[in-house]
Amino acid sequence: MDKQPSMQRKNRMTRHTLTQFDSELDDVRSQVIVMGHLIEKQVRLSLEALTNNDPDLMEQVIEDDKRVNNLALAIDEKCVQIIATRQPAANDLRMIMTVIKTITDMERIGHEAKKVALMGKHLSIREHIRPPRFTEIRHAVNLVLEMLHESLDSFARLDISSVISIIRQDELVDNEFRVILRYLVTLMMEDPRAISGALEVLFIAKAVERMGDHAQNMAENMIYMIKGRNARHISVEQIEQDLLQLDAKK
Repeated sequence: MDKQPSMQRKNRMTRHTLTQFDSELDDVRSQVIVMGHLIEKQVRLSLEALTNNDPDLMEQVIEDDKRVNNLALAIDEKCVQIIATRQPAANDLRMIMTVIKTITDMERIGHEAKKVALMGKHLSIREHIRPPRFTEIRHAVNLVLEMLHESLDSFARLDISSVISIIRQDELVDNEFRVILRYLVTLMMEDPRAISGALEVLFIAKAVERMGDHAQNMAENMIYMIKGRNARHISVEQIEQDLLQLDAKK
């Protein structure tokens, strides 16, 4: 019996299976980008709501957090399904693991944006606090948005050339937080009536600082996905050195 037709059918099935797998991976990556754009919008609106004292916009940010959570769950379930049915290895497995880590960080950024909106609502009814370092908060949020955008761009293009600059930007976010903290401590010492409001501003500043940490994590996840190197919990100088050594080995 001629085995050639059977072999051809098997090859066609293999190609079809691989094409389906590639399509599933592309779909997951596309969903991550969609979630990333939603997170960018949520962070941007949280700043706008805070600086304009807009309760309606604050409510929108809070409601958008539900969409973020649902999207994260859907992507996570898809990743689990791919692992169970496709048993990916090497680069494909690293990509799936990076997606799971990335959506976790993005979901937490969304939660921090929700905190900003909630604290903004509380702050809007305070009578004894002057506009508290919104310039620094605005600058910190804009830095976070830039980090988030560049991290998503790195993920979409599978390119880590901007990773070091993203990580260094988190240091700038941390600096802004320290400036705000010093101001608020001084304010509370000078005017005890401002303590409650100042603490809420501190919670806002801390939420923004945490957004920066998660955006940095997203960038570091890309190093793992592209280079297979875990860049968490080491200095930016060591990350830079490791990347140079990996490039030199090519």
